[in-house]
Amino acid sequence: MSDIRADVGVIGMAVMGRNLALNMADHDQRVAIFNRSGAVTDEVVRENPNKKLLPSKTLADFVGSLEPPRRILVMVKAGAPVDQVLSDLVPLLEKGDVVVDGGNTFFPETQRRERDLKAKGIHFVGMGISGGEEGARFGPSLMPGGAPEAWAATRPVFEAIAAKTDSGPCVTHVGPDGAGHFVKMVHNGIEYGDMQLIAEAYDLMSRGLGLAAPAIAEVFAEWNRGPLESFLIEITAQVLAVKDAETGKPLVDLVEDRAGQKGTGKWTVQLALDHAIPIPTIAAAIDARVLSSQKDERVRASSIVRGAVNAPAGFDKAAVLKDIHDALLAAKIGSYAQGLKLIAAVSDAQKWGVDLKEMARIWKGGCIIRAKLLDTIMRAYDRNPKLESILADPELEATVLAAQPGWRRAVAFGIGLGIALPSTTASLSYFDAYRTARLPQNLTQAQRDAFGAHTYERTDKPGQGFVHTDWLDVKKA
Repeated sequence: MSDIRADVGVIGMAVMGRNLALNMADHDQRVAIFNRSGAVTDEVVRENPNKKLLPSKTLADFVGSLEPPRRILVMVKAGAPVDQVLSDLVPLLEKGDVVVDGGNTFFPETQRRERDLKAKGIHFVGMGISGGEEGARFGPSLMPGGAPEAWAATRPVFEAIAAKTDSGPCVTHVGPDGAGHFVKMVHNGIEYGDMQLIAEAYDLMSRGLGLAAPAIAEVFAEWNRGPLESFLIEITAQVLAVKDAETGKPLVDLVEDRAGQKGTGKWTVQLALDHAIPIPTIAAAIDARVLSSQKDERVRASSIVRGAVNAPAGFDKAAVLKDIHDALLAAKIGSYAQGLKLIAAVSDAQKWGVDLKEMARIWKGGCIIRAKLLDTIMRAYDRNPKLESILADPELEATVLAAQPGWRRAVAFGIGLGIALPSTTASLSYFDAYRTARLPQNLTQAQRDAFGAHTYERTDKPGQGFVHTDWLDVKKA
């Protein structure tokens, strides 16, 4: 073994681990690398002869090649593979070493591992990473949790490799134990909502206005120069412009309409239910992906199940496009509002102290949901760090108010044509319910008391507490 020691180590040389290691090497870090298959490690070194990479064939050699206290990033599949790596790795480590899990791990697992390693004097960090393969290679958004000491040890490396914006490196210490993985999970939930909203806008333009993919690409490209400017709008324009080399048709038209998912969206919805935080835009996006996977049944239903369609007559195409733009913008703000509310609620419950302005800041670059809107959200938290919802911020409220007429018209346009808009309508319903002082759930609670004696509170006697009425006693009628 060479006497030269590495500054940081990466376990797992699949695309994400490999690209992060190369990113580190680009930023003057000497990087120890290890993969269960030694051939893969050799391949990385062979393809990058000028990088400061120290390959190891065994985990013991890998640990021995690192300068203490060791900083190790584990990039393997979430779940059992992480526990397997830790069972082999931890006996080789010393007190003060830091192990970082960079996968999409469900945060309670991170909390368990952090407790287990803390008892051994070893720091464990769960870190969300967003940006995909390109981000990992040239600048991702990083969301590390864990102890402050672990952040102090890893901060120079992570700040060096993170994406940079005018607000600084897109990385921050999110909070203790599982906070980093939790925030990345909600980030992915917002991403689900955002992607579904864009898909619905595309559907309105395609089936509603009869625009072909190249024309829709031009619309999205134009929208990316305004308040909707974002990574997802940018790549949507690029995707819609691609032609199939074989047929000459827009390639997107040849893609099967079944969308997959990896679990983070489902976890987000489940956790929101556990904490009684409504996230209907995100939940509707998950439902839409699940329904899309039922392709064969939908095809059968399309020739059997009929629906009434009241196609709008004599509409102005340019005006409808403006309405779709406004609907997408307002609904997107609603999706962010729901995700940030969930982060705040769980952070309070876990006593993590997550800074919502910082989350908006580190999402400005590198990550999938990076968008111009995040600057506005940062300003909202500058004005009021204890803001209950971004919908209550004057600047964002004014934006939604201005977009609101078009939002409603776009929804009506799509519904009239029988076009499903699950997330756009969910966001609108959330907005309307959130701003309503008295909802119809007074009837719901009365029904619950009538059939199940669940009790209720009276508005005219606020100090009385819960009471029960025999609502169905016909003799009282």
